[in-house]
Order: sequence, then C-alpha cells, then structure tokens
Amino acid sequence: MTPPRIVVTGTDTGIGKTVFSAGLADFLGASYWKPVQAGLDEETDSETVARLGQLSGDRIVAEAFRLKLPASPHHAAASEGISIDIEALKPPATRCPLVIEGAGGVLVPLTLEATFADVFARWRFPVVLCARTSLGTINHTLLSLEALRHRAIPVLGVAFIGDAEPETERVIGGIGRVPILGRLPRLRPLTAATLRQAFQQNFGASFAGRAVDCDV
Repeated sequence: MTPPRIVVTGTDTGIGKTVFSAGLADFLGASYWKPVQAGLDEETDSETVARLGQLSGDRIVAEAFRLKLPASPHHAAASEGISIDIEALKPPATRCPLVIEGAGGVLVPLTLEATFADVFARWRFPVVLCARTSLGTINHTLLSLEALRHRAIPVLGVAFIGDAEPETERVIGGIGRVPILGRLPRLRPLTAATLRQAFQQNFGASFAGRAVDCDV
C-alpha cells in the first residue's frame, strides 16, 4: 500500500508554507519533497524543513530541479538554460507518508505553458492550501480554491498562518465551502520545539488520523 501523500501549496510566496510543511512532516512522521527549489544562496526549503521538523537526512527527498535564481521557476530555469519537464515531476516512492511542497502560489508557472496546479491535477493528491490571515487574504484564498477546484484537485482544507482573524477565517470557510484545518500563530522564537508544540495544539485534531510511526 502506498503511504499517504499530501501537497502543501499557498496563496502566495513567503506566507510560511515551508514552516507549516516542517510541522506537518514532523507531526505525521513523514518524508518531505520540494520538487523545484528556486534560490540557492540562502537556506533552502528542504534544509529549513529538516531543521525545524527535525527530519533525518533519509526523510528529505532530493529536489528534482535546483535553480540558483530566487524567482518564478520558469524564469529561474530559463536563466540557466534549463527547461523544466513537468512529466518528470513524479512523486518518489517512500516508506513513510510524503509531504510535497510547491513553490509560491497555486498558479506559479513551471514553464510558459504549465503551472504547479497542472501538476497537482495530474497527481490528484489532497492539497492543503496555506493562507495568510492579513488583509487581502480573502480574495487570494478564494481565487486559489477556485483554481484548484477548476482542475478537480481534492482540497483537504485551508491552514492559516499569522495572527488570529476569526472573521476572515469564517468568511473563507463559508464562501469557499472548505474545512478550516487550523491556524499556526507567529512563533517567537521559531524553533523545532516551539513549532512542534504549536502544530500539535492547532492542527493535531485535523491530522491525527494520518500520523504514523515509520520506525515500527
């Protein structure tokens, strides 16, 4: 039986979905895969997840494409004379559950013809949509949900990241007809320990049935 696989995407870039992915991978006992990494000068997303999620090296799957420029994947690839073959983006076989993190938002282009959403549609794995709680998120989140559903991509729910905004969460859940999985608050300091505690408190009920012990 293939272990469960969950895709983590977002409404935009820089909203905290890598931190969420680290917490989710830690909670589930999962492996982690970032198919396309754009930007190599600073800590990569895989390195961040390994650090904050306390994942051993064997649970971090190597990226399919590692691009130097911190930009949209299609542009970063073109700057190096590379063409991203979306057919080559095939989720690896893992013994544990697998958390797959996209880059930027749902419709970030991988090529001039294809976006991450097109790849998600081929995979048909359940998606967690990470969203800010700040001003503008209602529009961005509802548009992202429409893009996912237009491609018949299963949506597990929305995970908010940021300060509490109950009205924003209520409206998105209602108009978007989507489960609200929880909210990850701003963590100061942000460490493996504070992330683990916050994730368990805020998302434990939503993901409890998906956690496994791969060491058994």
